[in-house]
Amino acid sequence: MLERIERYNGIVNAFCHLDAEGALRLARDSEARWRAGAPRGTADGIPVGVKDNILVAGMPARFGSTLTPVTPAPHDAPAVARLREQGAIVLGKTAMPEFGWKAVSDSPLTGITRNPWDTRKTTGGSSSGAVAATVLGMGSIHLGTDGGGSIRIPAAFTGCYGIKSTRARVPAWPTSPLGTLAHHGPMARSVADAALAMSIIATPDARDVYAWTSPAPDFLIGLEDSVSGVRIAYSPRLGFVKHVDPEIEAAVRAAARLFEDFGAHVEETDPDIGGDPVETWSTLWWSSAASILKPHGEQARAKVDPGLIAGAALGDKISTVDYINAQIKRAEIANAFTRFFERYDLLLTPSLPLPAFEAGCLVPPSGDWGRQWMDWAPFSYPFNLTQQPAASIPCGMTRDGLPIGLQIVGAIGADALVLRASRAFEAARPFPALEEPCVL
Repeated sequence: MLERIERYNGIVNAFCHLDAEGALRLARDSEARWRAGAPRGTADGIPVGVKDNILVAGMPARFGSTLTPVTPAPHDAPAVARLREQGAIVLGKTAMPEFGWKAVSDSPLTGITRNPWDTRKTTGGSSSGAVAATVLGMGSIHLGTDGGGSIRIPAAFTGCYGIKSTRARVPAWPTSPLGTLAHHGPMARSVADAALAMSIIATPDARDVYAWTSPAPDFLIGLEDSVSGVRIAYSPRLGFVKHVDPEIEAAVRAAARLFEDFGAHVEETDPDIGGDPVETWSTLWWSSAASILKPHGEQARAKVDPGLIAGAALGDKISTVDYINAQIKRAEIANAFTRFFERYDLLLTPSLPLPAFEAGCLVPPSGDWGRQWMDWAPFSYPFNLTQQPAASIPCGMTRDGLPIGLQIVGAIGADALVLRASRAFEAARPFPALEEPCVL
């Protein structure tokens, strides 16, 4: 994997920090344990990449920003600590847009991360380096974060598997300014690898005041079980999305029909959530952006991505009353989905309404998809508001050879069912594989 990183990282810009020497030393230690018949745990020797906003002791956490220090972090985040306890080897940190503010793949610190399927295209973000590394086999498991789609959006654009857990299931520390809007989860080239990672990183950690205290389930148990009889809602537009690329819509519809072949009961229907919740989500998102930049004062204006500066300015104008009202509206949306999931076990939607577009752009240059990144990513942020588990799984390719993603959403706490349904789909439709980047 280090050889693959050396060969391809200069093309796609996935890793922003690499500890090759340390990884090889830990690999030799792991090899010795296996030879002695005494592996440390279920992940002993597995190479892992970590998004650059998740702490790894001994490695810097730059958050894609020149405002952050180069000094190594003193502690591991909970997910990293749990993986290391089980013998996993952290290869390094993966690139992201500045403070994860947008769902594309460039930052002032590290430049542009490129889509392995077509290096002219974005990977999406903000777990951008993580998905490029996943697709090209530069690490077996990659940890990411998701505050509005930052795991699912890049997974869909690049044809890998990514799951955002139920918010409290995977502990997170330090606490994000996004609070319970931000979720952690793995990206991998197979559902089983993601399930293995989830079984480890879902272990409780007292540092996360919102996290569950119950033991982590073994998500590999029951992973291969049938989904026969599962009640599935298929919503092609969530009741409010105006524009979906016809290729995307056709591929996702065909994927939904495939679940009928598995014996599931599939019904096309929309949840009644009162329209697009983007205003509610944006109130929480941009106020968070303002809080991130405020400690940096005027120096931020000269160094920071101009789009983040503009978003933080919007956040500065949000009042306390606006913020509280958004939280109340958020609870109403979550309750609407709770009622919806009394009738259904799972919800299927497109992960995204469009395929990957040009790298370095916030929105597609055609002008057909709005002016903000949320305009072209309407299927993801609702489930950050509701804190439900949601995964993106590859379900086809466009005529231009770009991946298409299917989103599988479960009720609160139904992470195992989302993984099981994902595995059933993967078994019938294996993921597309890519040996090397397509430089076009």
